[in-house]
Amino acid sequence: MLWRHGQTAWNVEQRFQGSTDIPLTETGVAQARRSARLLAALAPDAIISSDLRRAADTAAELAALTDLPVTPYEGLRETYAGAWQGLTHAEILARYGEQYTAWKRGEPVRRGGGELETEVADRAAPLVLAAADKLADGGVLVVVSHGGAIRTTIGRLLGLDPTSWESLGGLSNCCWSVLGEGARGWRLTEHNAGTLPEPVLGDDA
Repeated sequence: MLWRHGQTAWNVEQRFQGSTDIPLTETGVAQARRSARLLAALAPDAIISSDLRRAADTAAELAALTDLPVTPYEGLRETYAGAWQGLTHAEILARYGEQYTAWKRGEPVRRGGGELETEVADRAAPLVLAAADKLADGGVLVVVSHGGAIRTTIGRLLGLDPTSWESLGGLSNCCWSVLGEGARGWRLTEHNAGTLPEPVLGDDA
């Protein structure tokens, strides 16, 4: 389970957060508590999280219900986006329109002079894999992170070309995506979900 953090003030203002350490709003805390009650029903075996407050505080809500420790990792932080951080969407378009357009086309862009998406995947995906490898068969790992970091991690684990990672839609606050191991590697079984996964009946049949 790759779970995005709850709402922040910068989310509401449509400001690019990146690695800036912004706390949850009251709404964000409520979102985390609601989602944690659902995810706790899946009896997770381990929780890892970005060490930024918005993710760590979201993870803490699930930890409180499951009595599991949360292992924090700097490598699960959101993309560092340099000069873009703190700017609204409109301000980014006005100041860095060409860079933004190139990024949306799938070109490798250091947004605001920051990290490439592939570099985010390089640091985040191995942490997820290492934690998953420690699980028993059928075990459940919850990864609490950020929208961009989760998208790049999913893209890397599914073996998608980085130019197509943008085709994975965004995650709403406190929604999650579910990956499972199939016969040919990782599979995306849920995306941007806010309800518990349902069994897939008659898949490919």
